[in-house]
Amino acid sequence: MNRPPSSPPAPRILLVEGDDDKHVVRYIYIRDRSQSPSTFCIKAKGGIDQLLPSIGPEINVSSRQVVGILVDANNDLAARWDAVTKRLRDEKIKVPEHPDPTGTLIDTKGKPRVGIWLMPDNESPGELENFVVQMIPGADPVWPLSRDYIDGIPREGRKFSAKKELRAQLYAWLAAREDPRRMGLAIGAGDLGIDGDLSQKFVAWLAQLFG
Repeated sequence: MNRPPSSPPAPRILLVEGDDDKHVVRYIYIRDRSQSPSTFCIKAKGGIDQLLPSIGPEINVSSRQVVGILVDANNDLAARWDAVTKRLRDEKIKVPEHPDPTGTLIDTKGKPRVGIWLMPDNESPGELENFVVQMIPGADPVWPLSRDYIDGIPREGRKFSAKKELRAQLYAWLAAREDPRRMGLAIGAGDLGIDGDLSQKFVAWLAQLFG
């Protein structure tokens, strides 16, 4: 059987942990009208354990121009920074000692441009949901109620850890939309705003990285 020809590797890619990250980035970029369209591939790796070892091979793909890396800081931002930058140092890429609060950009002669964003803001522990929560409109009347609902669940009845409490609050809020949807689709529908400082900082980092 003849196989269809495979597509050539994308010259510019953004590596993310999972599909939620992929959809959030995609819809933020679609919604932002100040940036001209940019062609880059968003590749969900299926988790941090798959993403980290892929950094070196992705950088070394022939014709690769830009590699962006988007990961959650989780509970230890410094440890996650070290885990990512070790892979870059293995490829002889010089990295700064600390992440840039506006998103790290690295240019190395003879290597693709590299960008690093640690969710939520390059400075704090947390994850994608901590970033998305800041996109909830400030005067939204349902957000306090969503928080109260999760706070009111007895500890013995909770199936989530204390570290995931904010995530539960966010999904309670999403469930109260006219058409409950995932985070990325909520951005596309305008339920979540992209006008906040953090969202705009992220958009600016994407534009610099892939522009």
